[in-house]
Parts: sequence; structure tokens; C-alpha cells
Amino acid sequence: MLNHFYLYKKELSPSHRSILQREHSFYNKLSEKHQIYFEHRVEVFINNNEFVGKQELVVTDHMKVLIAATATMLTFGFKKHSIDLISRVIIYPSSYYSEINQAYHKGETNPRLNAIVFSWEDFLYGYEIGNDNLNLGIHEFGHAIHLNATTNNDISSYIFNQGFKKLTTFLQNNEVVRQDLIASRYFREYAYTNHFEFFAVLLENFIETPDEFNSQFPQLYKYMQQMLNFKFAGY
Repeated sequence: MLNHFYLYKKELSPSHRSILQREHSFYNKLSEKHQIYFEHRVEVFINNNEFVGKQELVVTDHMKVLIAATATMLTFGFKKHSIDLISRVIIYPSSYYSEINQAYHKGETNPRLNAIVFSWEDFLYGYEIGNDNLNLGIHEFGHAIHLNATTNNDISSYIFNQGFKKLTTFLQNNEVVRQDLIASRYFREYAYTNHFEFFAVLLENFIETPDEFNSQFPQLYKYMQQMLNFKFAGY
């Protein structure tokens, strides 16, 4: 599957590229060729989505690049890298109150509004410690990718859905692995809320601590690798 073929590659401005070089470790692990593809997809994400600041927050290029880079990282193995259910990125300065469920949120994926929402403070915190398996951006984009795959029939969505089915079937048929999963406490308890949270938490661990993931649960790691078509940056 030829995932990176572009008739017209978009180029990042030098200032946008310097943000990636300074702050995005995944981008820096890519080959020079893959970095060019990554930059193209970051620029496409920025151009195709509306960025909205809330509570008087001024959206900066820094915010746009880092958020776009997270989406690009997680979909980098996909042939179709656009996330159709998202057209708006809503950013709050910090955790925000939701009238819908009367609670404070750090982020959410809202298909009804075609939006993904972040507390900028918490988004940044997710990257401050790169190996604690807590990353708001990865988690919420994980939800967006998962939901998007359930409503699309492109080849990348098909591979994702088949891989997730294999992963869940494997766990259903292997009680020992399920018990080991819980006993290890490698994945935080929130993973066991539902199958969407399960994937989003696994994704955080997969990105942030891939060696430990592969060492502890190699079969699950393999399924994640196949679902995302991750064949780069040392994964």
C-alpha cells in the first residue's frame, strides 16, 4: 500500500519546522524523507481545520503545529490520513466546565460538533513527561481515529477495524493474558471503562513506552503496530 504519494507536497514555513525540530521527538526520529511527508501532513491538517480559542485564548502557530503534529503522528501509517469527523479544534486555556454532564473536562472528541477539544495546559503537560503514558493529545486523537474508522470504509479504516477485532478477540480467548494485563498495572485502570477508552489508553502506552509495551505484551503490541501500520521511527 503506497501511503505517501503526493502530487503536490506542501512545505512548512521555517518557523513551523523549527517548532517540530525543537519539540516533537517522533518527528526527529524519522528519516529525512519521512520528515518531508510528515511536514506535508502537518500543513494539510492546519489548513483543513478551523482552530478556535475559548475564554479569550489566542490561538498561536505553536498550538496549531503541536496539535497537528499529534494527529499526523498517529495517522502517519494511514493512506487516508484525514480524520473526517473533525473539522474544528477547540482550545481552552485549562480544564473547562461542561454543561452537558456537569463536570470539568481536560479534552473530548465531539462528533456532533465535528470537533476535538483540548485544555491547552493539559495538552502541554502530556508532552512534558514523555514516558508516563499520560498524554491528552494522543488519548483524544485516539478516540477520533477510532470513531472515524467505524464510519469509514477506506483501506486504512478497514485495516484498523480488522486489527482491533483481532486484538479484542485475542483477549477474549486468553484469560491468562487478561489477568496479566490487569495485574501488571502497566495500563491505567481507566483503560477498562469501555473499548474506546481501552484503545486510547493502549495508544498512549504504545507511543510513549513502546519497548516496555513490546516486552510485557508482545502480541498486543503487534496488533497495535498492524492497526496503525507503524513501520518507522523505531516502532
